Amino acid sequence: MSWSEELKPVSGLTKKAISSDLVGGAAAVPQKASSGLAEQVLETANVCIALLNWNRWQDTVNCLESLQKTDYLQYQIVVIDNGSTDDSVFRIRQRFAEVEIIQLQQNLGFAGGCNVGIRHAFRLGFQYVWLLNNDTEVAPRTLRELVETAEADSRIGAVGAVIYDMPGPPHRIQAWGGGRVNLWFGRSSHCTEEVPGDDLDYLTGASLLLRRNALEDIGLLDEGFFMYWEDADLCFRLKRAGWKLAVARESRIWHKKGASLGGGTAAFDLHVWSSMVRFCDRHAPLSVIPATLGTVRMIAARFLCFEWVRAIRLFRAVLESKQHKSSMTGTFPRD
Repeated sequence: MSWSEELKPVSGLTKKAISSDLVGGAAAVPQKASSGLAEQVLETANVCIALLNWNRWQDTVNCLESLQKTDYLQYQIVVIDNGSTDDSVFRIRQRFAEVEIIQLQQNLGFAGGCNVGIRHAFRLGFQYVWLLNNDTEVAPRTLRELVETAEADSRIGAVGAVIYDMPGPPHRIQAWGGGRVNLWFGRSSHCTEEVPGDDLDYLTGASLLLRRNALEDIGLLDEGFFMYWEDADLCFRLKRAGWKLAVARESRIWHKKGASLGGGTAAFDLHVWSSMVRFCDRHAPLSVIPATLGTVRMIAARFLCFEWVRAIRLFRAVLESKQHKSSMTGTFPRD
């Protein structure tokens, strides 16, 4: 049984598939929209759902199966295969022949892969793009709740969802839309209980409904972040430009945390560290302080857990990075 099966789907819905020829501050949570607004949303607000796949076709298939039960009609799905080295594309097409797949020749990272999907949605004229992790399952009303929340205020640039752990107790919250960033310690943390919208610094990229007008205003995800922190960077830029963040409080998503790249690897450490440093350089008032404290914290945590190899690899990567940039001003370019 899937984690979202406790909610019965609405029967008799006609699903749509993309027919492209491509191959390759914050807001308080709005009250639930009126039925009149809901009907207007169904008629006018169309959504492109972008799923990023990398060597985990079974997760993608499970996510697509849960999306079949959605009670919102105006959506289409595109799967971006991010340079998978297994038979993901064949497996997904075998189960969902009607779903468009954009097959990339190499792994562009989370930001790069998602941007391919966003540009694809723009070319097709969609008003919203829903970035959704492929290791999720969604409740039938989730997309409707996201769109209704966005449509309640034209200055809401991004809407997050209430995300629950999978596996685990089905009602244990993993993230209430997103979380907060400490710009002095170089650390981010998800909020795990309901909080006012004004208290959120970012919405997690595991589920992120983005308004087209907002992205046209501030730009897409920064591809300098290969993985991690790109969602926080996008939200900081949205808020700086006057767009709001919100959470659809009645939405429900279940997420396998860290399924795309396990948290127990040296590669995970390097991606988190390099993205943390880039984020601090772009947004912290004194970037050297959070970048240094964040680096020390990460290395110390590995040593304290007796993970010697991971600690040494991260330490060496930090030294090599500092040597490489010794003649440069700043940690990363401020583009």
